[in-house]
Amino acid sequence: MPELYVDSVSHHFKNQNVLNGVHLQCNTGDIKGILGRNGCGKSTLLKCIFGSIKADHIYLKLNGKMIKKPAYLTQQIAYLPQHPFLPQQLKLETIINLLCNRYKKELLDIKLIQQHLKSKIATLSGGTVRLVEAILTIYSDADFVLLDEPFSQLSPVMIQEIKKHILLLKQHKAFVITDHYYRDIIDISTEIMLLKNGSNYAINSMEDLSLHNYIPYH
Repeated sequence: MPELYVDSVSHHFKNQNVLNGVHLQCNTGDIKGILGRNGCGKSTLLKCIFGSIKADHIYLKLNGKMIKKPAYLTQQIAYLPQHPFLPQQLKLETIINLLCNRYKKELLDIKLIQQHLKSKIATLSGGTVRLVEAILTIYSDADFVLLDEPFSQLSPVMIQEIKKHILLLKQHKAFVITDHYYRDIIDISTEIMLLKNGSNYAINSMEDLSLHNYIPYH
């Protein structure tokens, strides 16, 4: 079974340790939700795993094999950043042909994708672009998908659409998701962890989130 194993992730900015020995593990079928306040290192952790920034230290294995190069070079990990990344002047159809092969048939069955196949990204609304970016990342060829705030600033209908596709593809992939919309994260995750003070903590209930002062006591 495909496995992503990450241990001892450490990273600092200037004189501040943002991550200090963080670890996570996920297999096909897992949806790992990562919660934490602004500045706790959620995005930094995903970037360190993906390899778009170089961690001070990281121990990373994919399917039991130690990875010493940036993980994106393996093409086994896909990453949705917070910022827009699709080329504005390309048609959606062209981008799909470049990025998605294994699940292309399933992707082309999605009504939203069908509606905008011939559209250039520049002609789509901001919300639609974000939704399309999330769906393309979910349906990418990678076995492991990192989603950085996929629900941010989207309507409830769009959030439900993203959640639906994550749940459809989890039988083939493992997901790691961060977002401030914690109820949506909790709703679909098979496991939750909280980043706080550079370390990670297992979360098994809403009470655990209260104990860590992430949400108010009920």
